[in-house]
Amino acid sequence: MTVGVLAHLFGKLPYRELAAKVGAAGFTHVQLAPWRAISDVDFNKPGKFNPGLALSIAEEFRKHGVSISVLGCYLHFFVQDEELLRENVERFKELIRYAGLLGAPMVAAEVGRNEDGTAYTERDWRVVREVVRELADEAEKWGVFVGLEAANDHLVGTAVELATFLEEVPSSHIGVVIDPGNLLKTENMAQQDEIIREAFQLLGPRIIAAHAKDRRLSSSGEIETVPPGFGDMNYGLYMELLEQYKPEVHIIMEAAQEHEMAESKRYIEGHRIAAQKAQQVQTK
Repeated sequence: MTVGVLAHLFGKLPYRELAAKVGAAGFTHVQLAPWRAISDVDFNKPGKFNPGLALSIAEEFRKHGVSISVLGCYLHFFVQDEELLRENVERFKELIRYAGLLGAPMVAAEVGRNEDGTAYTERDWRVVREVVRELADEAEKWGVFVGLEAANDHLVGTAVELATFLEEVPSSHIGVVIDPGNLLKTENMAQQDEIIREAFQLLGPRIIAAHAKDRRLSSSGEIETVPPGFGDMNYGLYMELLEQYKPEVHIIMEAAQEHEMAESKRYIEGHRIAAQKAQQVQTK
């Protein structure tokens, strides 16, 4: 399985133009967040999707040799505004309902964060549990997965918190989008191998997709996000564990500009091929 890409890294474009650009760049699958990536249909409110539109989008990508491996949403699941919260839930559920026609086996999300830095409360956790249960029930009806991703500073910010959350909201239709880069920060970058191993130990069996960015410390010692291959994250270990736990899982590249994509794609694929060869030797 080759490396895919976030569709909106190419900009917000008419979907026919977007599909052509992704295919021309050599990618065979994408994570598509419609309201971030598509400009000729307004997806900022639920209700625009219909079978004809979903099939047209999928067919346009397919013409250029690209499948939609993940639908992304980037929505907040414990926002205080109840009307906005319900709208976010309905937008996610709409993606679930049309995922099959788009050819996507999952809809993925981080659960959200407080942009103002205020502390998380028990109310936040309660609301997120209720929302994700509702989304998982909808996903079960339509035969797709909800992919959850932990990210620093978000309500679900660590592998431990995500593992605990999965126990609290049990569902065979909830999986994990693994992204070690999201778990690294200034304070733990020196212990990155431990952080990566812990994530796989806790979440490995539930992984359904993987994200690929890179991390490094700046000259002032602050954590930076950079394209894969431009930082100091241990990609050898990441790909080794990914191959061990979930061979052929979809990998989605992040954080790269168009002129960096080819180099980053080769970098990830090089480590993945090496991990696959090592795994084959071990299983002989």
